[in-house]
Amino acid sequence: MDKRPLAVLLVEDNEDDAFLLIDRFRRAGFEVDAERVQDADAMRAALARREWDVVLSDYRLPGFSGDAALRLFREEGRDEPFFIISGTIDDATASAAMRAGAQDFLSKDRLDRLVPAVERELREARVRRERATAIEAAHRHEGRLAALAANIPGMVFQLERGTQGTIRFDYVSEGAQLLFGVPPGELQADPGRLLSMILAEDRPGFLEALSACSQGLATLNWEGRIQIPSGDTKWINVRGTPTVTETGAVRWEGVMWNITLSKETQHALSASRAQLAELSNHLQRVKEDERERIARDIHDVLGGLLIAIKIEVSLLANKLGTEAGAHGGRAQRIAALVDDAIGTTGRVARELRPGILKEFGLAAAIEGHAEDFIQRTGVSCEVLCADHDIEPPEDTAVAIFRVFQEALTNVSKHAQAQHVEVRLMQEGDEIVLQLRDDGIGIRSADFAKPRSFGLRGMRERIASLGGSIEIHAQAPRGTELLLRAPMQAPEFASPSRHPEIL
Repeated sequence: MDKRPLAVLLVEDNEDDAFLLIDRFRRAGFEVDAERVQDADAMRAALARREWDVVLSDYRLPGFSGDAALRLFREEGRDEPFFIISGTIDDATASAAMRAGAQDFLSKDRLDRLVPAVERELREARVRRERATAIEAAHRHEGRLAALAANIPGMVFQLERGTQGTIRFDYVSEGAQLLFGVPPGELQADPGRLLSMILAEDRPGFLEALSACSQGLATLNWEGRIQIPSGDTKWINVRGTPTVTETGAVRWEGVMWNITLSKETQHALSASRAQLAELSNHLQRVKEDERERIARDIHDVLGGLLIAIKIEVSLLANKLGTEAGAHGGRAQRIAALVDDAIGTTGRVARELRPGILKEFGLAAAIEGHAEDFIQRTGVSCEVLCADHDIEPPEDTAVAIFRVFQEALTNVSKHAQAQHVEVRLMQEGDEIVLQLRDDGIGIRSADFAKPRSFGLRGMRERIASLGGSIEIHAQAPRGTELLLRAPMQAPEFASPSRHPEIL
């Protein structure tokens, strides 16, 4: 069995008595490291030199005493077990010594209690040291937490909600002064002060959040407005983690933040997006108006000129007759070219602004454009319109039609498809347009191309209506486009300063 080390400071003038004490410990299994002193200077030097496990002091020494040794020991701020061992001490003196700080007194004639008493005091000394270490660590930890709480740009808190719904603060950091303009102690003394600062229209939401999180023992996460004593209004975020106390109350530990700036930024961003959406819609309307004007000029002016040319060519061909030979054939070829030009002019005019969209609606316009697509590309295009009487607002109808045009253009340019299926239907309050092809399929990299303006334009156009577009590859081949748009497009109000943010 390994011997236990024991450092013993002996305040003893008799070397034989010192040897007997050391022998007691050695026989009990200790490896003793001892030093004997017999005056104040030697004792003071020994205490300064090292730590000791136990101090054993005779009561009467030449020029020194156990009382003097104990006083010196306490003056040095030492906490080791201190025993007085003497053959001449009476009970009154021993009691006085113990009141002064000695752990025990023993008679030199009866040392059988020495080792057990020292072992007991060593255990208690170890407990005291561990407790002191724990307390010191707790103080350091509290100091670090206090420093951290003081430097957090918010208010650290412990908020407790009783079983009757009452609230109180167990802890409030110095951030209360900056956040609420109220000293921490004032907020702790009067928890109702917090409720009074929350704006009346936001207060029920805060109390409901506390109640709901209390019942579900959930993380508290609430945003609302407060008005501080200076009159300023702020947005705050309250976030805390819950625990249940011994009394059944729920306590949240967390932080309250000033989120006014982020709210203002969020509002400014929302206003900017609304302005951009409104501008985008305006540009689309301007573009459609310009297309309509160009289509009208093409149809009325250029179309009229081509028809006039065709009439003149036909009259010329009739006058030349069959005897004109080569000239008659050339006139007929010119007439055929004019017919092609008239057909192309009509198709371009319809693509720019299909009159059928205004006259007969979205379904008819999609079917008509699909027929033009078949004639132009030779790709089969099957259209199924489950609801021919779909009547969305004009802007919505034009946007869906333009997306359909762009989608078919992409099919003809990139898909290498042989067949396209188109479905137009109404689902609840939404218009759904589905387009599938059997081509090579779109790749993820196609969406990231820096100049993929067509795909971006389609999405932005439908997003401005409050709708969405999903485009993905199909298995084993092909691409699917799924468009959803509300029957009634959202209205974009003119951005103004949010009344909730000051």
